Amino acid sequence: MSSKTISEGILRALAIVVGIVILGYFLLKISSVIVYIAIAAVISLIGRPIVLFLRRRLKFNNAIAVIVTMLLLIGITAGIIALFIPLLVQQGHNLSLLNIDALQGNVENLYQQITEYFGVNSSEIEQSIKNSKFLANLDFGFIPNFLNAFVGILGSLSIGLFSVLFIAFFFLKDSKLFEEGLMVFVPDSKEGRLKKSINTIKDLLSRYFVGLVFQILILFVFYTIILLIFRVENAIVIAFLCALLNLIPYVGPIIGGLLMLTLTMTSNIGADFSTVILPKTIKVMCGFLAGQLIDNFVSQPRIFSQSVKSHPLEIFLIIIIGGLLFGITGMIIAVPGYTAIKVILKEFLSENKIVKSLTKDL
Repeated sequence: MSSKTISEGILRALAIVVGIVILGYFLLKISSVIVYIAIAAVISLIGRPIVLFLRRRLKFNNAIAVIVTMLLLIGITAGIIALFIPLLVQQGHNLSLLNIDALQGNVENLYQQITEYFGVNSSEIEQSIKNSKFLANLDFGFIPNFLNAFVGILGSLSIGLFSVLFIAFFFLKDSKLFEEGLMVFVPDSKEGRLKKSINTIKDLLSRYFVGLVFQILILFVFYTIILLIFRVENAIVIAFLCALLNLIPYVGPIIGGLLMLTLTMTSNIGADFSTVILPKTIKVMCGFLAGQLIDNFVSQPRIFSQSVKSHPLEIFLIIIIGGLLFGITGMIIAVPGYTAIKVILKEFLSENKIVKSLTKDL
């Protein structure tokens, strides 16, 4: 091998490395746009069955079907915002006028009732808590500031929301837009296979995301009924947050359970712990566990088996691997990403034994 060949190889490798670095830097700078496109793609997949229904069953033309679908999605989004914003503004206003010293006293009283109920009331522990002044030193003044800042962030997200809806509209209207963009990078001989793969991925992921919407809806209704029965304040908002957290596999339900536990206990600050707070909390958490059992043994298996055609153990392993590699984000995108990879592998490597085994149900 001549020195010229070696030098050309080195220069080519350096050019590839530099190109990758530049591409990575560019993608980092436009990361917000990529997030907008990803969210818009999910919205378009959720709205796709509605568009197809309007076009095939009600004989709407494509433009009208997309407009009706977008209006429906915007109405749902506006309803969710209308549910949260007034509550946050009201709570932020109330907390800004709240007597922080009184709040500290109520929390300290609740803490003392808990310790007394469970028998942790020795004089040494009480004296050590008193000497440390731990509860007295807690600064509850951050609560109003946090809620007010959160409301401000929601306002700034309006631009992002408009961008997502705008992109989603064109994804729905020109469904071949993304597909035609990919065809530029694919040889002519592979275009047919790629088109088939894209159509299959669209169908599977549309069913998957629509299934997730129904999963959240079922949990939301169930949690709302439980919280309303036991008269927990802000039941609808708490139920929606806990149901929405279920989108994060395995970790989300734990966070949702802790959230429901905390908000249920603090909804009756000042009441007797043993006769009011503890019984109500136990009943609410039993309802939460019942909802999780229904979700784990009824909703999720149907979603995974009927939408992405994957075995529950297969899904479990993929979610764990995604979480280890990319954290919470990896857990959320693991199932749709794995489904897309399976479809592509089946189309382009259908003779491989491993691929045959993994994609036999597709």
